[in-house]
Amino acid sequence: MPEVSIQAESLERYLGNAIRELRLRHGLTIAEVAEQVGISRGMLSKIENAQTATSLETIGKLASALGVSLSTLFRNYNMPDGSAQLVKSGEGMEVVRRGTKRGHTYHLLAYDRGSTKQFEPFLITMDDASEVFPTFEHPGTEFIYVLEGKLEYRHGQSTYLLEPGDSLTFAGDIPHGPEKLIELPIRFLAIIYYVNGAIDLESS
Repeated sequence: MPEVSIQAESLERYLGNAIRELRLRHGLTIAEVAEQVGISRGMLSKIENAQTATSLETIGKLASALGVSLSTLFRNYNMPDGSAQLVKSGEGMEVVRRGTKRGHTYHLLAYDRGSTKQFEPFLITMDDASEVFPTFEHPGTEFIYVLEGKLEYRHGQSTYLLEPGDSLTFAGDIPHGPEKLIELPIRFLAIIYYVNGAIDLESS
């Protein structure tokens, strides 16, 4: 029983806040909405302040008076908390990978908090045509999408010409990496998806 009471109180509070927010957004007074619905101003005030429960019929009339459907009125009720991770422009963690000392910058755009990684998204910038780039091998599947510049990218025995808007998807355990930088600067997104856990970046 206590759980039911807590849930009911939570629903009344949510409903009251939602009705008040919609009423204020439309510039309506308590008297104007109460008149349209056919209830007293005191009753509407109590509903908005979660001081009373009301019938579904009245809630339906309130929704109509406020220009929304019942489903819209309740759409944010009991919504789970989000756990999105925002990385603002230029704030990605810079990662140094084996063999890339200059002219080749990795910015990690999401950080796994657990002991294993499911995926890693990088923004990679290359602005030094004289650098000799190593090849990489790692578990999982890699997807790259070119934002700026032009390059030849090697995967195994094949090379691919990549320009803005081009994408390339390949198995990470086959040697791969930039073969020739044609038009600088080059920027591309690289997303590595790991099927069975994490990878040590220092050894990749």
